Amino acid sequence: MIRADPRVIVLIGFMLVVAGVILPFLMVMKVIAPNWILSFVSFAASVSGVMLGLVGAALWTRIDMAQRRRDYSDQDWD
Repeated sequence: MIRADPRVIVLIGFMLVVAGVILPFLMVMKVIAPNWILSFVSFAASVSGVMLGLVGAALWTRIDMAQRRRDYSDQDWD
């Protein structure tokens, strides 16, 4: 299994969300010809970007909490 860095997952999610915002903007400004497929791709990019961002944030938090627990348990309390 490939272990991806959570920061990379969040970055990919952010880029997808930005693409999901820019594509409809370009369609409204008539820079790109609006069509159904492009609208669906832009919606899918937005939704998948938000989901990847949430998953990446959850993984990042999980790794950080595990590190903090290790650091806390390694302390000498004498």
